Amino acid sequence: MFARRDLYEEVGYMNEELKVAFNDVDFCLELLEKGYRNVYNPYIELIHYESKTRGYEDTEEKKERFKKEEQYFKEKWKDLLENKPDPYYNINFSRDFCDFIIDNRKL
Repeated sequence: MFARRDLYEEVGYMNEELKVAFNDVDFCLELLEKGYRNVYNPYIELIHYESKTRGYEDTEEKKERFKKEEQYFKEKWKDLLENKPDPYYNINFSRDFCDFIIDNRKL
């Protein structure tokens, strides 16, 4: 993820309430809210080794932190998540599952 420094400064950098999870998505949503766009370039390939440096979310402490961050994110972006459909998500896919299955109610 890349952004100009002035954009980080404008939105207040990464949200410190989200120490590990969702901070990148939160940052992008903050930019969208200010009228900027997030651009995806399919020709750039990066490899991200999730949990490589911090380890897996396999302790009670880490699981609890994740739950708190998830709840914080959901509450902060509640209106967006519940009321406004993602303009980039195919309308034929179910919003109830994350494996891109066809929503049979629309057939």
